[in-house]
Amino acid sequence: MIRVAIVEDNNNIREGLAALINGTEGYKCIGSFGDCESFLAELKEDLLDVVLMDIGLPGINGIEGVKRAMKIDTDLSILMLTVYEESNVVFEALCAGACGYLVKKTPPSRLLEAIREVYDGGSPMSSRIARQVITVFQQQNQAEPVEDEYKLTPREIEVLTRLAEGNNYNEIADVLYISVDTVRHHIRNIYTKLHVHSQSEAVAKAIRKGLI
Repeated sequence: MIRVAIVEDNNNIREGLAALINGTEGYKCIGSFGDCESFLAELKEDLLDVVLMDIGLPGINGIEGVKRAMKIDTDLSILMLTVYEESNVVFEALCAGACGYLVKKTPPSRLLEAIREVYDGGSPMSSRIARQVITVFQQQNQAEPVEDEYKLTPREIEVLTRLAEGNNYNEIADVLYISVDTVRHHIRNIYTKLHVHSQSEAVAKAIRKGLI
């Protein structure tokens, strides 16, 4: 069962998403919120799997919401909801720790696929946004020296390298002949050692520090 929360200030969109999720086998809407403040007040570690979060929210915006949510639950996967696909704020949200994004006009079937994809360790985004992320990572890699203080094991480096190549948890498990739970365990250890809270942060720091 994929446990989903919705943070969206448009009542119609929020209620429609909740109905879709609750009406689909294997998915459950744990909560829906009109702003980040109420969502963050209810968020606890290991309560949710995936969050659908609007970027343009009243009060705390979606980008700041991502940062705060990831500090509460480092395993949380957050999908940004946006009106405009190729916007700078989408890119900023991904750099803040979001796993991907959805355009609000996304068909229901694709929306459910994206939630499943993120739950399985994927990062749905357009090639243009992905290119921007990679460019920034490469620039940061040139700017900072290699460091070996993080004590990653060879297996953790393998997992991190596969993440950087765009593989999801299931694909990493298949290639390395380990279980998905073991992949999740390695990724939690990686987060702890690198002092990060998301896949994008982990990959960015690993490239920047010359670890992969």
